Amino acid sequence: MFNGTSKIFDQITGTIISDYFNNLIQNPLTIIPAVIDIIFVLFIVYTAVRMLRGTRVWQLIKGIIILVAITFISKALHFTITYFLLSSVMSYGLIMLIIVFQPELRRMLEQLGTTNRFTRFFGIDKDINAKMKENIYRIAIAAVELSKQRKGALIVLERDIKIKDIINTGIILDSEISPQLLVNIFEPNTPLHDGAVIVSNNKIAAASCMLPLSDDKDIARELGTRHRAALGISKESDAIVVVVSEETGKISIAKDGTLIADVREDVLKKILIKNLVQDPIQINKNNKPAPAKTEEAEKKEEPKE
Repeated sequence: MFNGTSKIFDQITGTIISDYFNNLIQNPLTIIPAVIDIIFVLFIVYTAVRMLRGTRVWQLIKGIIILVAITFISKALHFTITYFLLSSVMSYGLIMLIIVFQPELRRMLEQLGTTNRFTRFFGIDKDINAKMKENIYRIAIAAVELSKQRKGALIVLERDIKIKDIINTGIILDSEISPQLLVNIFEPNTPLHDGAVIVSNNKIAAASCMLPLSDDKDIARELGTRHRAALGISKESDAIVVVVSEETGKISIAKDGTLIADVREDVLKKILIKNLVQDPIQINKNNKPAPAKTEEAEKKEEPKE
């Protein structure tokens, strides 16, 4: 195994790279596709870094980089035993990573398969963004009203990753978004109040939908089923979830498997607009509003319990 791994490293660091540059020297015209190749690789790396930054995978990647660096250093210094152990671990490391981080990798591939990012880049969906902003205000009004009445609510806002399988678990509505309809849906002892409302393509796609519960053991015990369901769907997709607690009336937001608890109406609107309407760069370019605050700053502004 050690010899096989050693040959792989030698091939990567020696034969392939040297042959590549020798070909460039002998055929200068190939420099054009080589430059395009390098730019494309840099673009892929940049996109991957943006998508993985702030996730568990990102922390793991930094650890892998350190491990690879130590492996090459141990080889250069002829630390035979160290190099053998590290290269052996790396031989099976890729398979282990795919198994452990399967949900994160699936989510990244699903995001690459969506077209919304490209339409935003070329400014095709400005009208969609304007309607989404109006719907965000309607959802915020409904959330505040439900909070005042201490009525539990769970509103899932679909983003790039489609959750058709979740929509199919509920009652299909395909209706326009209005505060009155949302408040009425979550009225206790009514047929649709139990479960989640899914907002997709600027419409209420379905109500009474079943969401996967998060099995994270670090979740506070005082959080109920609604909050666990919100964390579960936000971890398995890029959806943003608005939760209203029936016990306390507090409004929370679940995003990327984390919970922003007890948000005010203005903070709720800011977070939803920041993540659903358009990219911050495009917002500053077109409307030039005040720069969006980070989630950490938003948490500091929120009242403490």
